Amino acid sequence: MSELINDGFPFTVAQGRNLGFSSAELRRMHAAMQLRREFRGVYVDARVPDSRRGRLRAINLVTPDNAVVCDETAAWVRGLDVFSPGTRFDFTPAMLVRHGGAHIVHPGSRGRQAILATGDVEFVDGVHVTTAVRTVSDLLRRMYRPYALAAADAFAAAELVTAPEVIEYVAKLKGYRGIVQARSLAAMIEPRTQSPGESWQRLRILDAGFPPPEPQHEVVDDFGRSYFIDLPYPDLLIGSEYDGREFHTDDAHRQHDAERREYLSELYGWRWVIGTRQRIFGQDTSFEDELGALLGMKPIHRWWGTRAQPALRAA
Repeated sequence: MSELINDGFPFTVAQGRNLGFSSAELRRMHAAMQLRREFRGVYVDARVPDSRRGRLRAINLVTPDNAVVCDETAAWVRGLDVFSPGTRFDFTPAMLVRHGGAHIVHPGSRGRQAILATGDVEFVDGVHVTTAVRTVSDLLRRMYRPYALAAADAFAAAELVTAPEVIEYVAKLKGYRGIVQARSLAAMIEPRTQSPGESWQRLRILDAGFPPPEPQHEVVDDFGRSYFIDLPYPDLLIGSEYDGREFHTDDAHRQHDAERREYLSELYGWRWVIGTRQRIFGQDTSFEDELGALLGMKPIHRWWGTRAQPALRAA
C-alpha cells in the first residue's frame, strides 16, 4: 500500500495546498474516490476507515480557538443522533462563539454568536462543546417542536440530563428567542422514551389535550412473558404505539407487532391506536380522533407541518 495522504489524518483545502494539491485536484481525487469528504472543505484519504475518532479530528481541525461545538453536533460528540430527518446525512459541524468574537469563516461549518458562560462549556473526547444542559436548552429553543422534544428525550434517556435540571436552566433565561417553546417542552421531557417517533407521537397526544400516556408500560401475561407498549393508558387498556419506517418496514416486524397486539387484545381486551409519520405529521387528524374516541374526549386539533421549520436566529 502506498503512503496515506497526510499520514491518514483529515486536512482542510488550505492544508491540501500545502501538501501540493490544488482545489481542483482535491475535487478530482474526491470524484475518483481517492479522498473521502468528512464534511465540506475537509478531506481524508479514502483508505482510512470512516470513524467517530476521525470525524472528531476533523471537527477540531475547523474549530477556532474562541469557538465551541454546539447544538446537534454537540449531541453527536456525546454519541447521540438528534439530527432532524432532513439533515441526518448532512454532517455540518455547528459552532458557537461568544458575542463580540470573530465570526466563524470555515465553509465546512455553520456558526452563530451567543451569550456563553464559562460554566456552559466542557471538554468531551478532545472537543470543547456546550454542556449537556446548555445543548438541550439550545435545541429546545431552536429546533422544530417535535424534533426538539425528541432530542431532549434522547439526552434524558442517556442520563446526560434530567427534566428538573433542564426546567431550572431554561427558567433562568430571559428574553431569549424560542424560550417560551423551550420552557413548554422542558416540562414534557420523558427519559423512558426509546425512539424519536415516540417523542413525536407523545407530543401530538399532549397537543390534542389528552392526559400523558405511560411510556414503555410492561404487560406480563399469565405465562410470565413480558410485553412493552410504547404509549399506553393501562387503566383503560388503550395502547398507543408508533410504527416508524426504521423498525417497521419489513414483513417480520409488522407481523410480530400485529401478533403481539392481537394476543393482548384477545387475552386482556387491549384496544389500539397506531401512529405513523403520515398520521402524526401534517393535517391528518385521524390519529387523535381515534384516540379521543377511546378516551371519551374531544381532541384539540393543531396542525403540524410536515417538514422541519428553519432554525431561529437565537442568541
